[in-house]
Amino acid sequence: MFAKDHIEYEAVDLPDRTELSDAEMLTEAQAFYDKIKRRHTVRDYTDRQVPREVIEECIRAAGTAPSGANHQPWHFVAISDPAFKHRIRLAAEEEERKFYEGGAGDEWLKALEPIGTNDDKPHLDQAPWLIVVFAQRWGHFDDGERFKNYYVPESVGIASGFLLTALHCAGLVTLTHTPNPMRFLNEMLGRPASEKPIMIVAVGHPTADAKVPKVAKMKKPLDEILTVAE
Repeated sequence: MFAKDHIEYEAVDLPDRTELSDAEMLTEAQAFYDKIKRRHTVRDYTDRQVPREVIEECIRAAGTAPSGANHQPWHFVAISDPAFKHRIRLAAEEEERKFYEGGAGDEWLKALEPIGTNDDKPHLDQAPWLIVVFAQRWGHFDDGERFKNYYVPESVGIASGFLLTALHCAGLVTLTHTPNPMRFLNEMLGRPASEKPIMIVAVGHPTADAKVPKVAKMKKPLDEILTVAE
């Protein structure tokens, strides 16, 4: 993507501009909150398929996220093949068993009790798509020479947020799954050593009797998450 002989600053006019009144801004902000508060983390999926084009457009949206030095240090692998998904489930559950059998520590396991999770991950089979998010710790110029990426966790975190929001806006539900370690995904998906798997996002439609943990909808009020200095 980058050429060493074209690394220089060049300004262009702002290509997109939105002009809203104060009242319109508030209306848009409230409308977005109303939509995003209906996003749920779901573990129960139907067998209804999701078109590949929908997944591609949501990942395209994720790719517009800001990043350190605009290096865009991410890669997404989208998987719909049932056999492939099952291999991922088996490998993830192996790591999860170690986690729940003591690897996580008592305090962490206690914190997870209200969420109701365990080492059984059927959603990795059931969801029509799994999207694996990789963070690229370094990249390469077009001549093959290696360069460092910057603010990688922050950049990939923002892009992942864009992805989850895009999928929600497309009418889909998701589950972010983070088995640790996840190095098995590099070999399984043919990704280079420069990339670190960050999460697996299960994507699909919820079953009619889908459940969510009650505690998951207990969000902190605004006065606990906001301090204003003016």
